[in-house]
Amino acid sequence: MAINRIMVIGAGQMGGGIAQVAAEAGLQVVLNDIDKGVIDQRLAFIGGLLDKKVAKERISADEKQAILARLIPSTDLKDAADVDFIVEAATEKMALKEKIFRSLDEVARPGVILASNTSSLPITELAAVTGRPELVIGMHFMNPVPVMKLVEVIRGIATSDATYAAVKELSEKMGKVPVEVNDYPGFIANRLLMPMINEAIYCIYEGVADAESIDTVMKLGMAHPMGPLALADFIGLDTCLAIMEVLYEGFADSKYRPCPLLRKMVKAGWLGKKSGKGFFDYSG
Repeated sequence: MAINRIMVIGAGQMGGGIAQVAAEAGLQVVLNDIDKGVIDQRLAFIGGLLDKKVAKERISADEKQAILARLIPSTDLKDAADVDFIVEAATEKMALKEKIFRSLDEVARPGVILASNTSSLPITELAAVTGRPELVIGMHFMNPVPVMKLVEVIRGIATSDATYAAVKELSEKMGKVPVEVNDYPGFIANRLLMPMINEAIYCIYEGVADAESIDTVMKLGMAHPMGPLALADFIGLDTCLAIMEVLYEGFADSKYRPCPLLRKMVKAGWLGKKSGKGFFDYSG
C-alpha cells in the first residue's frame, strides 16, 4: 500500500514535530488531537518555524504555504478511515495508548500500519490489543523532531518484515535515519540515556557534586553537547521517572532503580524547564 496520507495522533511537541517533517516531505498529514485549541496552537507554531526557513531562504513563501496546506486538523479518530498510515504520539500512558489502538484497529482500513512514537512502552503489548499485530510497530522520533535525524524503529514480537520495510522507507522519505531495534524495555536510546541521567542524579543525592559541576564534566570531559541534568530538565523529570519505572519493572534489576531524589522532585512539581524549576532554574 502506497503511503501518501498519514494521521498523526497528538498535536503536542512530538506529534507536531512529526506532522511538520511529514508535511515537508510531501505527505498529506491529518493532525489529530482531542483539543482543537492545541491543534491551532501547533499549526501556528509550525507556521512560525517555516517563516524562519523562508527568511533564511531555505524554502520559498509558496513552499511554506504548500506545506501548511498539507496539514489537516482533526478532532475525530474516525478520520483514520481515510489514511494510509497512522502514528500515535499521545501521552506516555499505556492505558491511553491501548484505548487509542483499539479504536484505530476498528476504524483504519485493513493493511494500514499502526505505529507508536512511544519512547519506552512495549510495542508487543500494544499490538496485542489489536487484530493486526503484524502491522503494529514503534517509530520513536527524537526531540526536537525537525532537527534530530534518528528514528528508532521497534519491532514487536509479531511485527512483519513488510511492516518494518514500509516504516524504514517512510522514515527515510521524511529525512530521518532509521535504526532497527527489537522490543525490550527502553529500546536502545532510553536504555542507555536514562540510567546515565539517573546516575547523575545519584551523584547529587550522595553529595558528590552539584548539578553545574556534573554537567560540566560530561560536556568538557566526554564531549556531550548538553549535560545529563540539563537534558533531564529539557525532557521533563516526570518523563525521566516514568521511563526509569518502565526499565525497573521490565528488567526487575536494581541497577534501574529510580533515584529517590528524582521521585522527590517530581512529587514537588519540579519537573524541569516546563515547570520553571528542575536541577536548574528557568523562572527568569
